[in-house]
Amino acid sequence: MPIKSFAASSATTPLGPFAIDRREPRPTDVEIDILYCGVCHSDLHFARDEWGMTTYPVVPGHEIVGRVTRVGAEVSRFAPGDLAAVGCLVDSCRTCASCRDGLEQFCETGAVFTYNGEDVHSGGVTYGGFSERIVVDDAFTLRVPDGLDPARAAPLLCAGITMYSPLRRWEAGPGKKVGIVGLGGLGHMGVKFARGFDAETVLFTTSESKVADGVKLGADTVVLSRDEDQMKGHTGSFDLIVDTVSADHDLNAYLSLLRRDGTLVLVGAPPNPQPIGVFGLLMPRRHVAGSLIGGLPETQEMLDYCGKHDIACDIEMIRMDQINEAFERMLRSDVKYRFVVDMASLKS
Repeated sequence: MPIKSFAASSATTPLGPFAIDRREPRPTDVEIDILYCGVCHSDLHFARDEWGMTTYPVVPGHEIVGRVTRVGAEVSRFAPGDLAAVGCLVDSCRTCASCRDGLEQFCETGAVFTYNGEDVHSGGVTYGGFSERIVVDDAFTLRVPDGLDPARAAPLLCAGITMYSPLRRWEAGPGKKVGIVGLGGLGHMGVKFARGFDAETVLFTTSESKVADGVKLGADTVVLSRDEDQMKGHTGSFDLIVDTVSADHDLNAYLSLLRRDGTLVLVGAPPNPQPIGVFGLLMPRRHVAGSLIGGLPETQEMLDYCGKHDIACDIEMIRMDQINEAFERMLRSDVKYRFVVDMASLKS
């Protein structure tokens, strides 16, 4: 049966109503009635084909929280009525080294992303969370802990895990000095997690108006990155810096702030190559790394951690028919800090 969704039909047309079909649940499937879906910058990139890989029509949305309505005969982890979540992935080969290690996002034969991926079950492409329902294999369905606000939990499925994973991998914690570059959907979660892990937490921002917000979120120090004196005051002192900025900017300014063996991790995706001075890496044995969301086990770990420590995203709720306006506001950084669509607005 066709269901309602919002889709972009080309790179230059706004998102609008679009009917899609969802498969009937297979024995290992979970059907979810979508309650909330976060709005990620990737949704805008794909809707406008800014990465040159969009197949139209595209139904974005990969920060999904909803109620289970049906489960397949072989599903034991979920039952109708349970709160469940779906993030950026809905399938992978499950047999390669990365999949066996719980790093399905690096599947060697190609992870299947929640939208604009190859739908191996129904043919065509996968459709995301800007829709009434979704059907996902049990192995790619996540539990939402009791006590987490489901609307504020939705952006954890991308923004949350994107920051949690590198902070865990590079061992942010007591005795470590950690920098977060940028205070947006990703950056505000980075500050919350780094502070939650008891690391000394420093926020870098270009905007004086965000200084007070950074302190309120838990940053020990907020540095205005355009102030050379403030930046120089932290030279050679960071164990880890996680850079969330998706616009072109000078990475060398942050490399100089790393101590010996420190690491700059990039999670933003600037559109152009970013030059790096090699000697800034060689002399103090510094590192530059990338990080892409997280696998299913780590994403569940992150959700459980958030439930235990009452950590969630700061959001602004919107209706589905406000999505195009939300995209424009995202481009102006006019949101604190993540839009979430109340999917009841699509169903009414």
